[in-house]
Amino acid sequence: MALEFAARGRDLALCARRLDRLEDLRGQIAAQFPTVRVAVRALDVTEYARIGPTFRELAAELGELDRIIVNAGIGRGAPVGTGCFDDNLATVNTNFVAALAQCEAAVELFKAGHGGHLVTISSIAAIRGLPRAQTVYAATKAGLSSLTEGIRADTWGSNIRVSAILPGYIETEILSGSRRRPFMVDAQTGCRAIVRAIERERPTACVPGWPWAPIAMLMRHVPLGLLLRFL
Repeated sequence: MALEFAARGRDLALCARRLDRLEDLRGQIAAQFPTVRVAVRALDVTEYARIGPTFRELAAELGELDRIIVNAGIGRGAPVGTGCFDDNLATVNTNFVAALAQCEAAVELFKAGHGGHLVTISSIAAIRGLPRAQTVYAATKAGLSSLTEGIRADTWGSNIRVSAILPGYIETEILSGSRRRPFMVDAQTGCRAIVRAIERERPTACVPGWPWAPIAMLMRHVPLGLLLRFL
């Protein structure tokens, strides 16, 4: 996503746990897009108290942040009742609690400045409750989608825009080692679709739009027993 935004001439503030990867990415962007400014910070989003100060540091370094993308997520969940509470809790803490902390920091920053665009990366999994290892993951993404809409309602009519992006299966590290998923796309294709959706600033977008927008509509209405046959 960073490379896609850099190709559009966007200056970037990048956060991740592994600073070495960010430095490598900054070097790659500098080589390909020398006019793009890139600020990086090491940040574990489950260290909630560090999020606000880190966002403010990056805003000061670049002048302001006009878009913040809440993108951190893990998929370590397990079926409920199988003795894997710690893994499920870690998924909740990263995918929802840390997302809430980032949204808090982002909206506070936008309200103090000239507004901005808050983007959360939810999932097609947010549409319905799902079985097995996806149960808690889907619940966190459903919570994130609901949180995003609530923030949109709370900032309605202001200079803050709010979007939720619901990707389908994209071939990234979170799915490494798992079985091949239906309609999975490679990371470049998926990220390009996500960036296009973000740039449109629509309230909600399923990506890639085909086939996930019609699939999402079916998922909302198909009886659970029938849905389970395809999962």
